[in-house]
Amino acid sequence: MSSVNFGLWYDFRNPQQWPRQFDHFYADCLEQISWAESLGFASTWLTEHHFCEDGYTPSPLVIAAAIGARTSTMRMGTNLMLLPLHDPVRMAEDAATLSLLTSGRFDLGLGIGYRQLEFDQFQRQLKHRPSLVEEGIEIIRRSWTGQPVNFAGKRFTVGDLAVTPAPIDKPKILLGGMVEPAIDRAARIADGFLSTGGIGMDIYCDALEKHGKQRSDGNIVLGCWAIIAEDPEKEAAKIGDHVLYQVNEYIKWGAFGPPDSTPLFEDAPTAIENGLYELWDADRAVAELSGLIKNYPQISDIHFWAQFPGESVESGSQRLQYIADKVLPRLS
Repeated sequence: MSSVNFGLWYDFRNPQQWPRQFDHFYADCLEQISWAESLGFASTWLTEHHFCEDGYTPSPLVIAAAIGARTSTMRMGTNLMLLPLHDPVRMAEDAATLSLLTSGRFDLGLGIGYRQLEFDQFQRQLKHRPSLVEEGIEIIRRSWTGQPVNFAGKRFTVGDLAVTPAPIDKPKILLGGMVEPAIDRAARIADGFLSTGGIGMDIYCDALEKHGKQRSDGNIVLGCWAIIAEDPEKEAAKIGDHVLYQVNEYIKWGAFGPPDSTPLFEDAPTAIENGLYELWDADRAVAELSGLIKNYPQISDIHFWAQFPGESVESGSQRLQYIADKVLPRLS
């Protein structure tokens, strides 16, 4: 029996060229998540950005609480939240409360961030990101002990104060990154590594050993960008505009390098061919996912975009049904 969870990934983007009423959109996605749990999907992952015209999730922990109330066994996590933009004590309090509300079904995935706009508004500096992350994680860990935090660093000071209530089951702290220093940091101070599209898994495993850990101690949570359908090429053509929107928005923000020197994709076929996306039918998906699990026994979770920005929930659900019927049973 595979010990890997398979799950869903949400950014709740609602682009203006495919407008939906946000309250209805949220309600439809919550219904989809509850339904997906019954199909065998075992996790949901939420991501964070701010001040986006398309409404990219600004409050993932609020949504996670709603998911926790609608599910009974499904794990929830963030992939990822932008720790440098947050007060770590408040994040520790919110995450602890969420863990208590969901019987320990929550894990806290974090990242370093990269959008200048967000850092400016929250009065943080991009150059301070490493210390903001390292100090923030240390404060969160201390906060979850139920003992006084007593921390003084370059960016934060927390006195002789205990954060309560403490979680009974402490969430895992996961760190994401696509460049070597960030991946190395995940191996050094986090409980696991958030890998985007499989990037950095070898670097992470090597870094575990560099920091005196065993490879078997590693934990990889893999955000998979595969489009899985009976006829994946036909599916890609159907949703191509939504896929193109997704990857080009990330490029504009600087997710894959300086936006001034990272060109946008001109069309959907080029984006799919040269981006992180894979086109798999069920047989290919089983072969690829089985290979990943065999080659990287550190993988604990693999999750897929539930739908792409602006794509209807009903369209995304068709792929989820196909995965549940044709892929998941062959991976257990």
